[in-house]
Amino acid sequence: MGLLDYFRASRSKKGSAVVARERLQILVAHDRAERDRPSYLPKLQEELIAVISKYVKIDRSKVSVNLERGDRQDILELNIVLSEDTVPSR
Repeated sequence: MGLLDYFRASRSKKGSAVVARERLQILVAHDRAERDRPSYLPKLQEELIAVISKYVKIDRSKVSVNLERGDRQDILELNIVLSEDTVPSR
């Protein structure tokens, strides 16, 4: 079920005030997650993809970036799905 399907399905089962509140909560959570990201992150992502692209073919739609903030450390996770035909043979 996609995010839009959730919105459509929830409308028929709940009152409009409840649906509106849930939608707003999702939007606020998404906005907060984007706001907490460092400003250099989009540029860093592009540069990492450019370097990796020199060696393997990358489908940009299969790239995901996750930033987790802890008390003492931040973790930047870059996931790139590689298919068998994109990895060069040795």
